[in-house]
Order: sequence, then structure tokens, then C-alpha cells
Amino acid sequence: MKKFKKAMALSLALAMGLSLVACGGDSADTTEATEAEATTAAPAEDTEAPADDAEDTEAPADDAETTEAPAEADLSADGKVLNIQCWNDEFARRLRDHYPGFVPNDPDDATAGGKIGDIEVKFTVTPSDDNAYQNNLDAVLPENADAADDDKVDLFLVEADYALKYVNTELAMPVADLGITDDELANQYQYTKDIVTDSNGNLKGVSWQGCPGVLIYNREAATEVLGSDDPATVQEAVKDWDTFNETAAKLKDAGYKITATANDTFRVFSDNVSSPWVVDGKIVIDDNIKKWVDMSKEQVDAGYTGTGDLWGDDWSAGFYPDGKVFCYFGPAWLIDFCMAADDEASIAHAGGWGATTGPQGFSWGGTWICAANGTDNPALVADIMRKLTTDTDIMTGIVKDDNDFVNNKPAMEAMAADTSYGDAVLGGQNALDMFCAGADKIDKSNISEYDQGCTESFQAAMKDYFEGNHKTYEEALDAFYQSVSEKYPELTH
Repeated sequence: MKKFKKAMALSLALAMGLSLVACGGDSADTTEATEAEATTAAPAEDTEAPADDAEDTEAPADDAETTEAPAEADLSADGKVLNIQCWNDEFARRLRDHYPGFVPNDPDDATAGGKIGDIEVKFTVTPSDDNAYQNNLDAVLPENADAADDDKVDLFLVEADYALKYVNTELAMPVADLGITDDELANQYQYTKDIVTDSNGNLKGVSWQGCPGVLIYNREAATEVLGSDDPATVQEAVKDWDTFNETAAKLKDAGYKITATANDTFRVFSDNVSSPWVVDGKIVIDDNIKKWVDMSKEQVDAGYTGTGDLWGDDWSAGFYPDGKVFCYFGPAWLIDFCMAADDEASIAHAGGWGATTGPQGFSWGGTWICAANGTDNPALVADIMRKLTTDTDIMTGIVKDDNDFVNNKPAMEAMAADTSYGDAVLGGQNALDMFCAGADKIDKSNISEYDQGCTESFQAAMKDYFEGNHKTYEEALDAFYQSVSEKYPELTH
């Protein structure tokens, strides 16, 4: 697996807690596709799985409900170029590795594009740093209807933190307009549909991925401090936030931080709020967010955790034994794509992590496929959506090859029950049962289009508070409001 160097090259796409669904990514410019012959009916040929640390196991064919494969798409009326807007190479790798008949231009760089039948596939990659990806979408999507056919955006990706910004406009097509029916989407987790449903009830995107989170713990530290690395033993030591903090004190005595940074726990709290960041144009600080501030301040002052930024060197130091970090919080994508499993010196490479439920269920991230209004490739866009997000066999292949958690309930339940499956990063543990349990409970009713900007500004202001640069919480809150007002002048507080 060669993901980590690529991951850190694009890590700012997730800076300050953005919800990127995977860390792998090249910031490659779009390249011209070369001629290659393929048809959409051609099978994928021996594609090497990106997560080559995982075992290549086969789930029993009878374990999953298999859905009848949709008929091969008629692409004869589509355009000549499929243009895809994205912020890293995650979706490009899924398309390259799992869409039947895709012929890549460069097997090592998925964003170099390729061919699907006679249609050229081009990726435009704009990293998320400083809101650049959204700024790019804001520039190109409104002009899409009038663009030349070969220049039209056909498909673009969005994250949960800002999906509604595009879903609640005419920039994204309802998937029903592509011919995709509710019955075809019946196996998907409901929350993944809620996130991309507009105010009129139209579904405007689909995802191959679910992102329930777990607590990912250092097995060696667990054995040393708790006496066992068994998930049940560890869960008892982190079963709620009071117990979590008691365990943090024990870990400190043994030379470990319980988390690398206070921001490691932020998504657990922010995903369990009772109010959106913004209500009727006014910024709201939910009680659960304030609980995170209070707990984090105590932990930092006690030396239980640090104040580094997510995706920074202080944060990723815990991927290695000398980093002395007990746990991280994250979904499946964090485990296999972000924890340096390709580095022989890392804990992940040695299979030294384990997973347990943790103090509270949560989710983090996700990537949604949206069809751009004005696309001249509606048949191919619909076929990509169908194959990558509704085809049980293809989605099961994503689990086996990439250790991703897919948006297909029957496939995930079958894999959770498959005793031959295990994640090498987790020492062979099959943690999918706890992911499945978490996915059923995810509620995204409190998301807003302001989530990304508010989260970034809040974490930055609170970091200054934790480090003593702001003397009081109120002073830090004022800095937060100032930052948000610059991003969103229409908001009040």
C-alpha cells in the first residue's frame, strides 16, 4: 500500500477536522487520456487492491443478498468526454479499481483518467485547502449549461460538511432524473440519502461509502496499561467520558497520551448535537460542543492530550510506537488510508491497532457523487452511480480490496459475519459488526451548509484557548464569531 505519502500531500484537505472520507490523494492536474479500447460490459481485470496490507479473503457467495445486475448502459447518445471534479484521488481509485471496463491511462495515478468504452474520462483535482475546491465548483457549475460539450462538468463530488450548499440548488440533478429509482437504492443506509436530499425531497447524490466511527486503540499500550488488548476489556475502560478520563490518567502515568490532540474527540461530540451550527441565520453553540470544550481544556491542562492540528506532524506521530498515543477516533477510511500502514515502522504496518465502540457513537465524513446539471453524459453518470453504489457484488469487492465500509446494508452484514475476513491493520480483527451497529444509528438531521466553515473557525479559536492564547472561553468565542462573520457575513450570533 502506497497511500500515506499521498495522504499527507493532500492532508490539508482535511485540515481543522474537515470530513474527507479517505486520506489517499494526488493533487494531479487533469491529463489527456490516451486511446484505449474498452466496453462497459468488459470485466475488470486483476486490479491490484490499493490496500495491499489487507488479506485477500473471499466471503461466501450466499452470505450477501445479491441484487440483479442492472442492464449494461447504452452510452451511444452520451458525449465524448466525462469530466469529473474532485479534491483528491479517492473516487478516482474506486472508479479505476471497481468500475467494469475502465481502462486507466496510468495504473499508478488514478487521477490521470482513462477510457470507458469510447468515452474519455478526465479528472480535475482541486485540493480543499482554503476552500479552493468549493470555490472552483462555484465558478464552473453555474456556467455548465452553456459550456462546450467536451468541457461540461458531468460529475462532481461533495462532502457532508457542505453538501447542502449544492444539493439545495439546481446545480445538482435529482438522481430520479437519471432514471435511478428508490427500489435500486433500498439497501443504502438512510442517513447517506438524508444528507443529499434537498428541501423539496429530491435526492441529489449517492455514495458508495458509510462512515460510522469507532475508537481505534494501540494494542501494545492497552496490554501494558489495561492488562489486555481485547476489545471488550478496552471498551470497559472507555465506555463513557468519565471512564475515558479516568483511563487517561492511568495512561499518562505510563507515559502515554490518550489522544494525540484534543481535536481527535471533536467529531464524536459534534456528531451528537441537538442543534445545527446555524438556526434562522443565527450561530448556535450546542451544549454538546461546549462539553467538548470543557473536557478538552481539562485534558490539555492535565497533560492527557495535545493541541496539535489534525493531519499535522504532532497528530500523526502517534501512528508510530515512539509517539506514545493510545487512541484515535475515526471511520474505516481512517484506519486503512491514514495511519501509515505502508511504513514498516508504523503501528499499522505491524497490525498493532484494535477497534472498539468507544464512549459514544458517531460518524465522520463521506463522499457523495452528484450529477452536474447540464451534463452531456447522463447515461454514463447514472451507470457509475448504479454500479458503485447499488451493485452488491461490486460493493463487496470494495470491502475486500480496500477495507472500506460500503453503503450497502446486506453486503456489510454479510461481511461482518464472515469469519474469514479481517483487517490487517487491526491485527486481523473483523470490526465490521460495530461499524454496522453504528451506521444504523447515524442521524444527520442537524447538518447545515455552514458546517465546514464553522468547524474550522471553532477549532482554531479553541486551540488558542487550550494553549492559553485566549485567557477565557468567552474571549475564544469572540474570536470564533469574528472569524465566522468574515466567512459568512449574513450570519448573526
